[in-house]
Amino acid sequence: MRRYLRKILSANGYLVIEAGTGEEGVRKTGQSGAALVILDLCLPDMDGLTVLRRIREWSEIPVVILSAHSDESRKVDALNDGADDYLTKPFGSAELLARIRAMLRRSIPASAVDDRACIEIGPLRIDQTSRTVFLGDQEIFLTPTEYRLFTVLLRNRGRVLTHDQLLEEIWGKRAKDKIQYLRVYMSELRKKLEQNPARPRYLLTEPGVGYRLKDD
Repeated sequence: MRRYLRKILSANGYLVIEAGTGEEGVRKTGQSGAALVILDLCLPDMDGLTVLRRIREWSEIPVVILSAHSDESRKVDALNDGADDYLTKPFGSAELLARIRAMLRRSIPASAVDDRACIEIGPLRIDQTSRTVFLGDQEIFLTPTEYRLFTVLLRNRGRVLTHDQLLEEIWGKRAKDKIQYLRVYMSELRKKLEQNPARPRYLLTEPGVGYRLKDD
């Protein structure tokens, strides 16, 4: 399949960057500055939907899914997780090329989206492909919920996010009255990521409204 895709795409003027595993695909997506991802759901190291979800944590790059699964539920799962299109094998080269062109026409200009794999904000450094966070030279361990909360703030850095927005994003619509959850996790994030948690410089509170990650 990869040889077939490389041949078709190269013959039509596209520069092709290949990855043989899901982990390699996530890393190369962050490093290459690619305009579009073609993602097979059957990978040797992880499920393709896991790769898709990891990419969607930090990038809005168009993703076209390839799969031998034709059942509707599998397609719905992929689209709900952020895929832009879904092709069932076998498919023709003309259809593939037409869908790629359509995706590229509709995609957000690269200048409008920050798809950098590594972001630095003051002493904080975030590698979104490996999900690692550093304070200076020290790697900081974040729990899955802490990391999810931090990446939501990171994607919206400089913007105020309300309590309701954050609660729904992290815990779902039924958690909108659980503001204490948010306070506890923000307190833990500050302890881990701020040099002086009592006087945070980056994870800021907007009194009565929500929180903001300062864009340094």
